[in-house]
Amino acid sequence: MTTLAIREKLSNYMQVAEDKKVKAIYEILKDEVERYERLTIKKFNKELKKAEKDFNKGKFISKKKMEKIASKW
Repeated sequence: MTTLAIREKLSNYMQVAEDKKVKAIYEILKDEVERYERLTIKKFNKELKKAEKDFNKGKFISKKKMEKIASKW
């Protein structure tokens, strides 16, 4: 079954599923749903402005330091 077909089946199912099943599915997918919701233009721009302010204040990690940190993962 293709991903598109699965999405369609899930979408149809969610419209008629019992509330407790919808809530259970949501709990399983909660982190992904919230991560997706973060990507609205308004929120993205807000986070970008904050990041720019932090950068201008010197609050950042250099590439060299980040590579050192990542090498320990």
